[in-house]
Amino acid sequence: MLPDDWQLTENVDDFRARAGDFLRSRPALHNTPLTDIEKLRSRGADAPGAEATVFGRLESGGEVRAIFYRTPHGRLGLTPLSAEQAGSLAACLAGFGHSPSNVIADHETATAFAEAWQRRTGAAPVPFWRTHLYRLGTLTPPQPHPQGRGRVAGEKDDEQVVRWCREFCVDVAETVSMDANDAGSWADTRFADKYFTFWDTPDGIPVSMAGSTPMVGGMVRVDPVYTPAHFRGRGYAGAVTVEVSRAALTAGATDVVLFADPTNPTSNALYQRIGYVHLADFTGYRFSYVAPEAGRK
Repeated sequence: MLPDDWQLTENVDDFRARAGDFLRSRPALHNTPLTDIEKLRSRGADAPGAEATVFGRLESGGEVRAIFYRTPHGRLGLTPLSAEQAGSLAACLAGFGHSPSNVIADHETATAFAEAWQRRTGAAPVPFWRTHLYRLGTLTPPQPHPQGRGRVAGEKDDEQVVRWCREFCVDVAETVSMDANDAGSWADTRFADKYFTFWDTPDGIPVSMAGSTPMVGGMVRVDPVYTPAHFRGRGYAGAVTVEVSRAALTAGATDVVLFADPTNPTSNALYQRIGYVHLADFTGYRFSYVAPEAGRK
């Protein structure tokens, strides 16, 4: 497979028109490209002073078989690729001078690309993220069900949403969104475009929170789910996750998904109890580029 099999563009609307059906064909597995590309389209694909966003699609027999996109901050997102396709993409990106800072994809694809990119450029891949992807099967409310009710967050809750999102970032060591939030750039966090729901006690005290993405291609992703430490172990996280999941189904979602940290057995067990089924594993690699040694005098 030759590098020129990849069709590149910087026009997000043209890319969506040509690759949209492919992305929507597997909305659960393609959930991150679907939401990322929609956000790039609605907010503008390019950040001031940053490199242009680059989109690419791999076509065969007149059909799109895979896509990639490299954001202004250098993150490379991929749909599933074979090792051969990953190698052709590495050749294509290197040939056009597009150097990603990191790659995130399903584990096999991310690893195949990271290895191909290292062979091509010498950049060492360093794993920094692992997660399980779950898709909702039959929604099953937790038993016993905690007292209280779900409530959609309103403007008066903005301060608490921001504060709890920051606490979530601390818990999971997510520095990018935390740094943006601390700099007063909420719009640059990954939470800015999401809807939030609280679980309130009968006294009206919020004790847990879940976010969700806007529906794209029939898919909604639940993210984040956060309960302050002193409220944990009482079933609130399960209750608010069920509330958000049910709302997504009621709104017409055909695929409701979420990611879970594989090192957290509590959250993984919870999501499976309420009806989520493991679909795939995803991995992220950062690339360590070695600067060329300065010439000696």
